[in-house]
Amino acid sequence: MGTAPIEDGAHATLGVLGAGAWGTALAITMARSGRRVVLWGSDEARMARLAHERAHTAALPGIRFPDNLEIENDLERVCRTAAGLMLAVPSGGFRTLLRVITPLCDEATTVAWATKGLESGTHKRLSEIHSEARPGRPAALLTGPTFAREIAAGLPAAMTIASQDPVVAETVASWVRSERLRVYTSDDVIGAEIGGAVKNVLAIAAGISDGLGFGANARAALITRGLAELLRLGAAVGGRAETLIGLSGVGDLVLTCTDDLSRNRRVGLALAGGRSLGDILGELGQAAEGVASAREVYALAREHRVDMPITEQVCQVLFAGRSPQAAVTALLNRDPRTEADPATA
Repeated sequence: MGTAPIEDGAHATLGVLGAGAWGTALAITMARSGRRVVLWGSDEARMARLAHERAHTAALPGIRFPDNLEIENDLERVCRTAAGLMLAVPSGGFRTLLRVITPLCDEATTVAWATKGLESGTHKRLSEIHSEARPGRPAALLTGPTFAREIAAGLPAAMTIASQDPVVAETVASWVRSERLRVYTSDDVIGAEIGGAVKNVLAIAAGISDGLGFGANARAALITRGLAELLRLGAAVGGRAETLIGLSGVGDLVLTCTDDLSRNRRVGLALAGGRSLGDILGELGQAAEGVASAREVYALAREHRVDMPITEQVCQVLFAGRSPQAAVTALLNRDPRTEADPATA
C-alpha cells in the first residue's frame, strides 16, 4: 500500500512559479486533474499575453489552457492561497525565489521544484539551498526524462518525485499523476539531483559529437562513458546507483543526448558549427542549464577527486576557448584503461 498523501483537498489550489515552457507545461498538467492551478511569472508582459491568449503560443503552440488554470502576476497572492507550490525557474534564480516566498508561505505549504542544476559559484544542490532557506521543512523535486512540449500535449511519459519524506513525495506525485503520466517516488534526493544536473552537461557533449558528424557509434560511446562519470560522481556525494540507472539518471541522459528538443543538445550542435556561446544562448531565448551546470559539476567533481573527462572537455569548450575538435582529440588520446576500472573513464 502506498503512503497516503497530505490532506490538502481534491480541489485545493496549487501554484506554479515560473511561466517558461516547463512551468507552463506542468501547470497545464496539474490543472487537468481538476484542481485550481495558478501560474505565476515575473514578466508582466508575458503574463498578460498568456492570460489574453489562454495559451503559451511561443513555447507550446496549439495547446490551450484548461479553464481552471489561472494566470497571476501577484506572487504574494499565490503564496498566501496555495496549498502547494511547484517552482520551475532556472537554477540561477532558485535561491532568490525561495528567499522571497518563504515569509509569504504558511509553514504547512508543500514546496516542490522542477529545476535541474547546481547553484553557480557554490555547486550546491537545490535541496541544500532549500534546507538553508526553509530549515526543517520537507520538500520534493520533480525529475526524469520529460520535454515540456510532450508533457503539455499529454503524450505518455514517466517521471520521478524525490523527497526524504515519503508522504511529501506521494503528495507531489498526486499533483501530476494521470493516465498518461506515470509517476514514481524515491527517497534518494541526492541521486535524483546529480542525475538532473550532469545529464545536461553530457547533452552538450552529445550535440558537439553529432554536430561534428561523428555518427551513432560515437554518440552511443559518449552516452555510455558519460554514464560512468555520472555514477562516479553520484557515489562520491552520496547518491545511489539504482537511482542513476533509473529515470532521473539514464532515462534523462538518453533523452537529452538524442533528441533535438533538448536545448543543451542544441547548444552542442551549434558549438560544433563554429558559433559563439553568446550568440547561441541569445538565439535560444531560454535557459540551457547545462552551460551553467558544467562549471559547477566539474568543480564538485574536483572537490571529491572524481575523474570526469567528458565534463572537463565540455568546460574547456564553453569557457576556455578550446575548439570542439581539440576537445574530441583530447578525449580519444587519453591513456588506455580497462572498462571495469571504477575510478577512471
